[in-house]
Amino acid sequence: MRIRNRKVNVRLVINYSILTILFIYIFIHSMLAIVDQLTRATTHLEVQAQIGCNGRQEFCTRKYSNITHIATHDAPFIGVLPMENQNVDITTQLDAGIRFLQAQTHRNAFGKLSLCHTSCLMKDAGLVKDYFKIIKYWLDKHPQEVITILLTNGDHLNVTEFEKPFQQSGIVPYAYVPHADANQWTLDSWPTLGQLIANNTRLVAFVDYNANQSKIPYLLNEFSYFWETPYNTLDPAFAQCMLDRPASLKAKPASDPAVRQRMYIMNHFLDTKVLGMVVPNRRDAKQTNAWRGRGSIGEHAERCGGMYGKAPAAVLVDYFDRGQVFKAQNGLNGFAL
Repeated sequence: MRIRNRKVNVRLVINYSILTILFIYIFIHSMLAIVDQLTRATTHLEVQAQIGCNGRQEFCTRKYSNITHIATHDAPFIGVLPMENQNVDITTQLDAGIRFLQAQTHRNAFGKLSLCHTSCLMKDAGLVKDYFKIIKYWLDKHPQEVITILLTNGDHLNVTEFEKPFQQSGIVPYAYVPHADANQWTLDSWPTLGQLIANNTRLVAFVDYNANQSKIPYLLNEFSYFWETPYNTLDPAFAQCMLDRPASLKAKPASDPAVRQRMYIMNHFLDTKVLGMVVPNRRDAKQTNAWRGRGSIGEHAERCGGMYGKAPAAVLVDYFDRGQVFKAQNGLNGFAL
């Protein structure tokens, strides 16, 4: 009996030790993040001037498929905890110049579609319909802007469950619907930003899994139009550009038309491991989001561009307000720096 009790006590000590270490890590991480936030509180994010189309006159005559956007990874997850990937809210992201937002969705405990990080128990940033309302309100106030949203369907729900939040938010009239005869993955089939603005179809919406454009024509199948490089990267050099998703394209060479004629998303957010858990690397965000240097956006994009013959359509980043993301965006679009 004493031996059994001793074993139980050892297990309790081990479990409590692990929990204590985890708590200490989260506490230290949060304190450092708070200090980082306070340090940057005196630095005001500039509001992008409303010029031309998405801030550039040149974009008005460029096809949507021929523009590189900086995209905020897990855009709604804002704060200083390890499961939070951005420092400022959606409206501030848009005001600063972000035009591509990515968000995870899951069904919450009440059966509602919500913005949840991996699980709604870990992080619930609110209902999807409210997220859409924020974006709609911003579009109402900015008639020369086109916004792209990418939703991850984390629970692989029937895509019709997304219809209600779209309708409730009032954002559907802004949504772009491709022509029925358009070749889905042909780059030239896309309109210019000027055409999207003229038609007031200034929201381009994608979902990664279970899309059905015959049922919801404005919620486009991500992988009919894009492919992605790997995510959850732990290598600060971002030394590879392999095609990771969709699985149907992984075996195809870079020269294959199905690869060349799709846009691609370059996942450029750096993670780190703590106690076996993969969490965002906030500490190195400034270098990760730099325009030049080892592991920078520019270096990564040059590597991928050399393989696939074009720049990424979206560069997905954490903590976009750290580093030089808009300088990188201008560079990748061929503008003078």
